[in-house]
Amino acid sequence: MVLKNPPGPDIEAALDERSGEIFRRIVETYLESGEPLGSRNLSRILPMSLSPASVRNVMSDLEELGLIYSPHVSAGRLPTQLGLRFFVDAFMQVGNISAEDRASIERHVRPHGQKHTAVETMMNEASQALSGMSRGAGLVITTKNDAVLKHVEFIRLEPTKALVVLVGDHDQVENRIIELPAGVTGSQLTEAANFLNAHLAGNTLIEARSQLERLRGEISRELDKLSQGLVERGLAVWSGGFDEAKPTRLIVRGRANLLEGLAGADDIDRLRMLFDDLERKDSLIELLNLAETGPGVRIFIGSENKLFSLSGSSLIVAPYRDSDEKIVGAVGVIGPTRLNYSRIVPMVDYTAQLMSRLSR
Repeated sequence: MVLKNPPGPDIEAALDERSGEIFRRIVETYLESGEPLGSRNLSRILPMSLSPASVRNVMSDLEELGLIYSPHVSAGRLPTQLGLRFFVDAFMQVGNISAEDRASIERHVRPHGQKHTAVETMMNEASQALSGMSRGAGLVITTKNDAVLKHVEFIRLEPTKALVVLVGDHDQVENRIIELPAGVTGSQLTEAANFLNAHLAGNTLIEARSQLERLRGEISRELDKLSQGLVERGLAVWSGGFDEAKPTRLIVRGRANLLEGLAGADDIDRLRMLFDDLERKDSLIELLNLAETGPGVRIFIGSENKLFSLSGSSLIVAPYRDSDEKIVGAVGVIGPTRLNYSRIVPMVDYTAQLMSRLSR
């Protein structure tokens, strides 16, 4: 597990045991309740004997270091973004994932101990599990640049709709619904699937597209017009509708969690910015790049995270890999800066490890 940066030596040297304990209590209270902590309450809970006046003096020093601030006149103190980063790097203890959290993630992502789980299902369940356990929004992103097609089948659902079943080389299964042109028969669905399996199975998406171009004449001879269209639709749905050089999907669950505790119009505006960022395709590239910049779990707090800096959100993210140890996606949690980092980091780390195992 790797976090972001070591604490600044100047700040660390400026704190003694007393100021470090006061700072830690202020941050932990904020992470637990979101509320500022005042000198009077602090003096009651400190392990050493300090008057409220002495606590205020220490708090003043911490403010000068940029670690805490007062949200209102005569109020208690809250950690700044710098303070949160310093706390995460210098004070936070990240242990192993609890047995309860591990079992919950396993239960969601790999129900009934299944060895192979459909990619779509795995992504949905992983993001749902992280959301439910973190009070934030769980997200999973995946790329499919090197996915190899093993088998494809068309199953009619309605006169104008069919289910495309795509099986990858690691027995991963994806199901997509497509619109059918009017007049498509069951034999044409079978014919199109047989053509794809005969000519394109064993190819990656990029290889299959090139192969399809080379087979244009053969397609015209072997298939009627409606079946030709089905072949192309089957290939298009495999690509997920995105350019092959980009990640194909981002699944976000638990956005409603981010609505909890909003204090006013500014909070709502920041949340709207976050939702807008999550809807942009370009964000997917940025998100995967964040996960790829270092091994293990990465923590980005507020403006440290270029992607969501305007919304002031924190992001905890980790990559997952295929059997060749190539990064094929990322899992994470995004939410307010008062996330429970020490609990969420091992959760994200374990989910990424599990996704890696299931992607092989």
